[in-house]
Amino acid sequence: MFTGLSAFPLTPITASGVDEQGFIKILARLTAAGVDSMGILGSTGSYAYLTREQRKRIATLAKQHARDIPMMVCVGAVSTDAILHLADDAQAAGANALLLPAVSYQSLSDEEVFSLFETVTRRVSVPVCIYDNPGTTHFTFTDELHGRLSSLEGVRSVKIPGVPDSPAAATERVAALRQHLSPGVTIGISGDAYAGLGLNAGCEVWYSVCGGLFPETAKQITEAAAAQDHECVTALTARLEPLWALFRKHGGSIRVIAAAAGVLGLTDTDCLPRPLQPLSASDIAEIARVITALDLK
Repeated sequence: MFTGLSAFPLTPITASGVDEQGFIKILARLTAAGVDSMGILGSTGSYAYLTREQRKRIATLAKQHARDIPMMVCVGAVSTDAILHLADDAQAAGANALLLPAVSYQSLSDEEVFSLFETVTRRVSVPVCIYDNPGTTHFTFTDELHGRLSSLEGVRSVKIPGVPDSPAAATERVAALRQHLSPGVTIGISGDAYAGLGLNAGCEVWYSVCGGLFPETAKQITEAAAAQDHECVTALTARLEPLWALFRKHGGSIRVIAAAAGVLGLTDTDCLPRPLQPLSASDIAEIARVITALDLK
């Protein structure tokens, strides 16, 4: 469950609501490619913009169309009560694991975050992955807190943001975190531009936005990592620099991935929840050129 390629698909949202058929088409790409797991309702899955009922429906649809691929569902919310309801819904929908961020409006202390994870892990019957994403949640985990959380029964992985941009520093970063974690708890890299560095540094899983739309391309990287072919991992990741550049240009991956899903004919090019706005026609044309030039699949 917590190794290899964990693909995080877009949840397309149009003027009429969740585009269920578009979502199913996106999932079909993941099952055809045989990804190792799916991360449903992550940040690119727009969890923060959807109602409880919409999130329950998306999790149910994902399970129906995931075939035998394990499914992790994000249950992030501001209040503990809301998280527990979402966790119940995700488990009822058939989630194999839960992704839990520490979403804050008021600033959270380490003790408050530990209490949250303790409460959730006591309640649920499936494994939990720590979602460390300070750019969206506005909470920064320390390695010491990761270590404490990893001692909780049920915590099985940590989804970290990008690592330092040199191989030596990335290896040092991953090793430092691993020293704090309980045995058997995996480290997963996110921030797609850092995938190669993280995997070569010892991360066991890539929690991948790219893999959520272009799974065959992403699988080439995780398969090279599994074979310990560090040079191939580096080359394959570097080849995708035009895609990473688009992510940087547009403030993250979600606008680019939404436009790309439209370019591929999977959903409308305007498939973002408001107040997020679709990219311009010229930007979408640039994305189409990158998809073709890189032969993204």
